[in-house]
Amino acid sequence: MAVQQTRDSLRGGHMPPRTQPTARRRRLGAELRRMREAAGMTAREAAELIGTNPIQMSHMEAGKAGVSEARLRRMASQYACLDDALVDALAAMAGERGGGWWEEYRGTLSHGALDLAELEHFAARMRTLQAAYVPGLLQTERYIRGLQSYRLPKPPESHSEALTAFRRRRAEVLDRESPPRFEAVIHESALRTRVADRATAREQLIYLLEQSERPNVDVRVIPFAADGFGGSGDSMLYADGPVSKLDTVQIDALHGLFLLDAESQLVRYRALFKKAVTFSLGIDESRDFIKRVAEEL
Repeated sequence: MAVQQTRDSLRGGHMPPRTQPTARRRRLGAELRRMREAAGMTAREAAELIGTNPIQMSHMEAGKAGVSEARLRRMASQYACLDDALVDALAAMAGERGGGWWEEYRGTLSHGALDLAELEHFAARMRTLQAAYVPGLLQTERYIRGLQSYRLPKPPESHSEALTAFRRRRAEVLDRESPPRFEAVIHESALRTRVADRATAREQLIYLLEQSERPNVDVRVIPFAADGFGGSGDSMLYADGPVSKLDTVQIDALHGLFLLDAESQLVRYRALFKKAVTFSLGIDESRDFIKRVAEEL
């Protein structure tokens, strides 16, 4: 059956489906599916309107098959989507060709790691809440290595080297000519946890201070002394898309990371970050706080 479906697709001039689409391709397909469902159409009905077949439609909505900008706009028109900003943003995604620098690590690092780098690369703004560790984009090389040495089972040296280089390269997104705004709320516990040794911890705090001086980077600290803060187990990255409907939340788990984009989830995590900020010190107070912690080492 699968072989026959592939042959049918090829007869229609379509490329074979991607076996492992990127998170960005899956998101594009998911938005097309949401648009179709909002129009009250079945996949078969939509396929007939744009001159394709249900199998290809399924592949497009799963991110396994590409969709041209022209076809996407035709689909949006058929679905009577009046959100021009969303359609323009999706058309731009459809028009992207080739992968970013992270594709060099495909086959070496996990798909989740590549998806995170891709998410950061395309984000218009990022907000992160971290209670256990310094945010990844603000970590020093020695800090990263300290985190790697704690992993079980301990990864091969070649993998650790690749992951360290990969994480440092991710941080280059903040060096771009027009970098995204990066807002970090960090709990005091993350500042005081020594993932390696005293020297590494002090170096990391000094580096964090330096990065907080960037015009596009805000760092706020939630101190242990903050009354009423019960979110010490919370951590997340909220990445703004070109329009709010394309925002994404990334959360970590022991066995990988998850990307969330349902509107109810986005609303919840926006509120979570906003609430965390109310427990944090001001930007200047946070810098003074980090400096004091570094001086204690």
